[in-house]
Amino acid sequence: MLNEFKTFIARGNVVDLAVGIIIGAAFTAIVNSLVGDLINPIIGLITGGVDFSNLFIDLSGAGPASLAAAREAGQPVFAYGAFITAVINFVIIAWVVFLLVKAVNKLKEATAKKEAAEAAAAPAGPTELDILMEIRDALKK
Repeated sequence: MLNEFKTFIARGNVVDLAVGIIIGAAFTAIVNSLVGDLINPIIGLITGGVDFSNLFIDLSGAGPASLAAAREAGQPVFAYGAFITAVINFVIIAWVVFLLVKAVNKLKEATAKKEAAEAAAAPAGPTELDILMEIRDALKK
């Protein structure tokens, strides 16, 4: 059973998946920081500092002063502001990831074009017909 486990772990797919998850977690921290520390403050400045995360509807009728107070008291609330904030953050994060993927794809495309140009500039070897003609000429002699 230990050997089967070693074989399973040594497969390329499992190792690639593990590396992808680790890189994804690190990348998530970068994107969250970009959105939370750089983009959201700019959006807050543009919208006049509107914070949707504290918007809620009190379902208990007790009239809590804030969402935090209602949650602390265990009162039922419809926290639609947190949902709006999550949707806005998702759209921003998706846009940032789109721009990063687009930049990486552009870089890959430029690299592929450069490699194709270098391959085209390299001298081509003899064709099959050239080799057959050389053999024919050598046999005639």
